Parts: sequence; C-alpha cells; structure tokens
Amino acid sequence: MFAAPTDSFHRKIDYLRLSITDRCNLRCVYCMPEEGVRKFGHPEALSYEEIVRLARISISLGISKVRITGGEPLARKDAIGLCESIAKIPGLGSLTLTTNGVLLEEFAEDLFAAGIRRVNISLDTLKAEKFRQITRRDLFSRVWAGIMAALKVGFSPVKLNAVIMAGVNDDEIEELARLSFRYPFHVRFIEFMPFQQCDYESVFVPAREILDRLGRLGRLEKTPEGDGDGPARQYAFEGAAGRIGIISPVSNHFCPGCNRLRLTADGKLRTCLFSVDETDLRLLLRRGASDEEIGERMLAAISKKPEKHHLSNPVFRKCISRPMFSIGG
Repeated sequence: MFAAPTDSFHRKIDYLRLSITDRCNLRCVYCMPEEGVRKFGHPEALSYEEIVRLARISISLGISKVRITGGEPLARKDAIGLCESIAKIPGLGSLTLTTNGVLLEEFAEDLFAAGIRRVNISLDTLKAEKFRQITRRDLFSRVWAGIMAALKVGFSPVKLNAVIMAGVNDDEIEELARLSFRYPFHVRFIEFMPFQQCDYESVFVPAREILDRLGRLGRLEKTPEGDGDGPARQYAFEGAAGRIGIISPVSNHFCPGCNRLRLTADGKLRTCLFSVDETDLRLLLRRGASDEEIGERMLAAISKKPEKHHLSNPVFRKCISRPMFSIGG
C-alpha cells in the first residue's frame, strides 16, 4: 500500500469514486427527466484504457479504495472486464460497485469473479407500482432478483440505498428497515439532495426524523465504525441480521471526515460532490502527459479540496453544475 495524500485540512484522501458511464436504464424522478438527457458522445467518454491508467495513477498516489459507479455502470459494455483490470492493480485495497440492480442478476457471478466483493444497490421502495412511479420503469422484480443474486453469490455486505422523500416513500421507512431483521443487508437511508430543480423543502426528510421513525421498531444501537461504512452512521436492532445506516449530507454533513475524490466518465476530477471546480484529466491524457504530470495535477487538486459544501445555502442549490448521473453516484 502507498501512503494516502492529505489535503490542506489534514484529511487523508484514500477513496476514488470512478464513474464509467453517464448512461442509465432507469429514469428516477430525482435524477433525470423522463425523456432522458444528452449523453456523453463516444469521443467525450474515457476509454477503458484511459480509465485503467487513471486508476493506476490514483492508486500510486495512495488511493486504496475504488468504487465503480455510473449512471448505471453495468449498462456499459464489458464493464466486467474493466473491473477485472482495475482489481489487478498493485496497491488496491478494495474494489466495490454501485448499481441500480436491474442487470445485477445477470452479472453477479462474473462481478464476484472479477474481484468485486461489496455492492451498493439503489432501492427506494418495496412496492412494484411505486418503483415504477419513482424510476419510470416497471423493473422492480428484476432489481429484487438482482439483490437476491448478490446475497447468493456472496457479496458482503450488500448495501441497499434508499433516498427518502416526503409524500413519496417516507411511509416505507419502517418496512425498508425491517429487511435488516430478515437479511444481512445494510439498509441505508439517505437524505434527499437538491440535484434537480424542484420544491426541495417539500420533499426533504431530515435524518433525525428518519431515526425517530426507526425507533418505533425497537431500540437502535450504535455500532462500531467499519472501514466500509463511508459517510453512514451505523446502527443495528437487537437480534437483527443486518444493519441500518443513516446518511445525512444536508442536515449533518460529513465534510470534516471526507476522504473521497470523484472522477466523471468524461474525465473530470472533482474533489467535492457539490463543487463547481473540476480538473480535466482527459485533456491531459490526450495531450500525452506522463503519469507523473497527471499525478501532480491530481495532488494539486487534492490540496485545494474545499473544507465543506454549501448545500444549506438556497442560492448554491440553484447553481450545482452537474446532475448526479453525470457526476457518478
């Protein structure tokens, strides 16, 4: 392992979220319009060779954890081969994947064989009709089959991510949490983030309200922090097979401990999810820059990583430069 770089606020930066596509086979209401949006053209998107090179440079700088994201990463052809190539890079500590689950049943075994050991799966509802309303696709049964396949293959943990929205799926908080009694899932409740222009305040459910609702099911015990917990505060019900996670990027942000970078599918390095600043690594790659030059540019970006985001500022919410699918989940 290589020593992780630190930013100007003495945070160790050892985690890269690596988006490989902006394409997705769902149209979630909080992510993109039903008709879709303009996607990156072939020349805009990084090639797999470029992605592997940037992953290798990142790991040489001290990045030890890499997460493959999208869009929907499994929607890109031969994503399995890419995962396998990254998994073989010396110095990598863990390789994980975030998916919407639609294609997971088909690819679960191959992903595990390629070196993926943990998966995060989006699951905002347990009701097929509501799933269709949220995602604008009638694919709940395929997603649930993918979740079951992930358990069968041996991914551990299998994390289920639910974005909670008032009047949409907040009535299922308890039902989603009950999954942790039956299965070894990490059920993670995420505050809604204002990536779409919408009446944000009308749908936002704060983490404290989610925790209050969970208390109706029984006593929640705080669990020790684990290496793969990320920004989630972890809890468990007594006797439960799984865990509960609370992710509160708005009401109780985790900026002081942020350890991550994001690389978009078109080659832009972002040191904060909500930043308006990007470093164009694709341009460097295609101008023939050396690994050392690219690494130096990445370290320079890390040194300027902002202390915190400004989501609490309503003006800032209107100026977010990219939608989530374009940045990487």
